[in-house]
Amino acid sequence: MRWRDRYGIRRLRGPKIARFDREATDADIEALIAFARSRRGVEFYVEPETFATDTTAVAVADDGEWTRRRVGSPAVIHKVARDLALPVYDVQLTGYPQRMRAYNERRRREEGTQ
Repeated sequence: MRWRDRYGIRRLRGPKIARFDREATDADIEALIAFARSRRGVEFYVEPETFATDTTAVAVADDGEWTRRRVGSPAVIHKVARDLALPVYDVQLTGYPQRMRAYNERRRREEGTQ
């Protein structure tokens, strides 16, 4: 079965560049959408493409819980965020939210007590 381009990943991506990592798929975008729909106060943070990794987006909920997925290009996550009426930020300009760091710290403490 041929891979579908439901979210415009191929169209919005631009020229193909060789990478060590895999490219974004519909499943990546659907995981971000599912995360955003199942949690409150979600914001998206776009991370730049690197030589080894495709452009990624981090979805961060109100409580700091987060998930990261490949998106192919910033235009893809901007389209998803617009469709879901959620904000999207460039992590290089804004940095990560403090609640994300607090969530990571809580998780580390919880894992250390078990």
